[in-house]
This record gives sequence, C-alpha cells and structure tokens, in this order.
Amino acid sequence: MSIKVIDSHTEGEPTRVIVGGGPDLGGGSLSRQASRFTTEFDHIRTAIVREPRGSEALVGAILRPPESPASDAGVIFVNNSGALGMCVHGTIGVVRTLQHLGQASTTPGETIRLDTPVGPVTARIGPDGIIAVENVASRRTSHRVPVQLDDRLVHADIAWGGNWFALIDDHGETVEFDRRKELTELASNIRRVMNAEGLDGAGAHGGPIDHVELFGPSKDGGDGRNFVLCPGGAYDRSPCGTGTSAKLACLAADGKLAEGATWIQESIIGSRFSGSWRASSEPGVIIPTISGRAWITGESTLYLDPEDPYRFGIF
Repeated sequence: MSIKVIDSHTEGEPTRVIVGGGPDLGGGSLSRQASRFTTEFDHIRTAIVREPRGSEALVGAILRPPESPASDAGVIFVNNSGALGMCVHGTIGVVRTLQHLGQASTTPGETIRLDTPVGPVTARIGPDGIIAVENVASRRTSHRVPVQLDDRLVHADIAWGGNWFALIDDHGETVEFDRRKELTELASNIRRVMNAEGLDGAGAHGGPIDHVELFGPSKDGGDGRNFVLCPGGAYDRSPCGTGTSAKLACLAADGKLAEGATWIQESIIGSRFSGSWRASSEPGVIIPTISGRAWITGESTLYLDPEDPYRFGIF
C-alpha cells in the first residue's frame, strides 16, 4: 500500500496532507466521515503521523469532497492521539498545499472555503504568503476556575476555539523554549486534575479539556507568548490557531480587545499568529480570524510494506 502526501509547516508546526491513496470514507457529513475514519481506518492515521514516518508534533489532513455546495473542499484533521475537531495551523497548511497543487488561488483577496467536522471555515489569501482563516464560532464558558495541584493553585478559563482549552496565566513558570519539559509536565498535570475532578465549568460543555494553554509576556514585541499542550502530549510549535481563537474569546469577554483590533500571539519558539474577532449573532460568541504563513517542505510517497512490523506506527 502506498499513500502520497505533501508536507508543510505553519509557523513551525508541521502538517501532512494526504493527496493520494487515502481510504474511502463514503459520503455523508464530515463529522460522520471523521467518525468512520476513526473506527475503521485508524491504522492509516497512525501510519502517517506516528514514528517511524511521522512525529509527535505532526498533524495529518485528509482531503475530502466538500459537504456544502458553497465550499471548495472538505478536510479531516488527525494527530498522534486521534481525530481533531478543527486545526487552524493545519487549515493554513492545507490551503498552502492546495495552492502548491494549483487547486487554490494565490491572488490576494481571493477566498477558499473548507468544510470541517465542526463546521465550515473560510481562508482569505493575503499578501506575502499570509493566509487568514476565519475560524468557527468561539466562546468562553468558564472564568478563572480554581485548579489545585500538588504544589500550586492555578486558575483556568475554559474556552472553545475549535477544540476545548484550559487557559492559565497564573502558573508561575517562565514561558521559554528551554523550559518546555517543565511546561509540558505542568500542563499535563493541569489537564489530568481538571478532567479527573470534572472542572469543566459545572458541565458548561460536552467534552473533556483536551488542550492546555499557558501564557507569559511577549519576548519580541507581540502581545503575549503561549505554550500549548496538545492532546497527544506534544507541544505546539506554532502559536496554535484554535488556542489563539480561544484566547480571543477570553479577551473579548473581559473587554480587553476591541472588535476588529489585532492581537499578536507568539509561540514557544517565537513564531507568530495575528488574530482579531468580530461579533456573532449570539451573545458571548465571537468569530475569530487567525493569520499566519506556511511553507511546503516536501512531497513523498509513504509505503506500508506488509512485512514491516511498524508499518502502522510505533506505539
């Protein structure tokens, strides 16, 4: 079996798009297709994103026909732990891949609409290779939930930006690249305690916390720096698009960022996303737009040799 892929990175975070040889997921909604991929073809996910072909940071994308006639394509995102609801860095990578294939415009001002399992998103082509993604509606559901750890008390906002986030700024750590091991351990403990104790805003949402976002001051002229722990235990090399969307929802709820104003979010490696928001028709819910750049890093064919004991990944 062989699978053709195109690799890219978005502000440091890698995306691998399946462009040939992927499984037949049939029709129906993207949510239904994602569920089928998880239940029937999870070995394909592990083959493309796990070692020895992938890495803990790699996000995979399966291109699908659009769910809506108004959309240009559909996409399902996966990582080393399973399917993702939405992935903004991955969306930027997918758009860059479609441009590379000649299937999307590179003209500034043009738009591309993609269907995802959690709803449609729109990408607008900007100058200098910048791609702006209007993400799914985002909101904060809980404010400053106390989380008691063994060695400290922290307070978490809980917000949806396409995935569920716990956002913490009173963690007491320095958000620096050389502290990523300690930040990973802290974020893992926060997630473990919150999910074990049901600290989800008294049932304000329908699922566990899957991402933890720790904040610190900017190091390079932005508005803030973050460390984001992803569901599979890897940290996000980019500033995390769904995490930045969740941050914008919190800033809007606190009256700290005006509608249309720009927030520059730095990642743990110093890369940047710019974000802004507009109001939705629902009170307390915003529509965020996240902008960043992606670069193609390779095209390849992955071979799944039936005699290879690790063809479906290392566990």
